[in-house]
Amino acid sequence: MKKIEKKELPYERVLFFSDAVVAIAITLLALDLKIDIPAGQPFNFTDLIRPWHKYLAFVLSFINILGFWNTHHQLFTYIKKMDGRLIWYNHAWLFFIVVLPFSTSILSDHITDTAAVFCYSLNIFLISILQNFLWDYSVLDRKGFIDPEDIDEEHQKRYQVMFNLDMLNGLVSVIVCFFAPLTAFILLFFKIPLLIFASFYIASKRRKEKKKR
Repeated sequence: MKKIEKKELPYERVLFFSDAVVAIAITLLALDLKIDIPAGQPFNFTDLIRPWHKYLAFVLSFINILGFWNTHHQLFTYIKKMDGRLIWYNHAWLFFIVVLPFSTSILSDHITDTAAVFCYSLNIFLISILQNFLWDYSVLDRKGFIDPEDIDEEHQKRYQVMFNLDMLNGLVSVIVCFFAPLTAFILLFFKIPLLIFASFYIASKRRKEKKKR
């Protein structure tokens, strides 16, 4: 009996499924955008501005999901195949992507409360951890998942640094939320820790390149 090749089909199906789940998650964010007005009361500009915290949480989550999806897409331009463990890492990543609309709804109603900011920051932190697992497992733990001709070692390290900074950004927000929830939200929104450490990393790389010259 002819052996059926199973590698390519599961790989493509997992990627199509992942894209579909991310699209659903980003659509669900909009369901929390509601303006409650008592029956018979006219709608005015004050009513439009009042739920500003919902808009802010929506924008943050929209940007975050788009960013994670874009990174996921970039990873799988280099990752050429999967095994069971990598698929489960991908499923876990999708799980926390799907949970994000829920944590966003909590954040939108309690944007200055520690528990709400903690829930959201932890969600982002866990997504970034799973993102890092996907890359580490493909590059470090398995042979043949990535073709060295497609991406050299220097670019592999750059991705690794980027993912570590993403995790650091989420971890800092998780810690800071216990002392200053609004500050933690600002750090998460503007990715300030990531930008600071990225600046130091770029500066150190430039210094090394100058020394080589």
